[in-house]
Amino acid sequence: MGTKKLDSDVEFIKALSEILRENDLTEIEVSRDYGESDSIDVRVAREIMVAPAAPVAVAAPVAPAPVAAAAPAAPQPEEDPALHAGAVTSPMVGTVYLSAEPGVAPFVSVGDKVTEGQTLLIIEAMKTMNQIPSPHSGVVKRVLVDDSATAEYGTPLMIIE
Repeated sequence: MGTKKLDSDVEFIKALSEILRENDLTEIEVSRDYGESDSIDVRVAREIMVAPAAPVAVAAPVAPAPVAAAAPAAPQPEEDPALHAGAVTSPMVGTVYLSAEPGVAPFVSVGDKVTEGQTLLIIEAMKTMNQIPSPHSGVVKRVLVDDSATAEYGTPLMIIE
């Protein structure tokens, strides 16, 4: 192979790279024939790094002006259940089951007294049934998930006070 042909091929590849960059392409593949028994196949590709999305700042809502005493009170927005002191959060990702099997009473219901270590529900993860115990004794105030719902790590499941 002559130096002139090698230089020509290098220039050809550089030109392809330039086309890739100028047109914001990720890959280009070309076959170049020099004759019956002489050709070159070139594939030029580049990796595009995607930056993670920047957090978006959200303006805090402006408090409305005071309303006359005769007006009914507006309902207070619910606080995040995950921030509640008695929140029981999911230790894993999986499917939540509130009872041992379909058609059977749930492990616990709102108003039930529970003891530390008592099973509250089951989370199925990777075909394994994991019993989720109560972290402390108390009364079940709220059940925050539905049966067969998917829970992520840290998802609030119940409130026990």
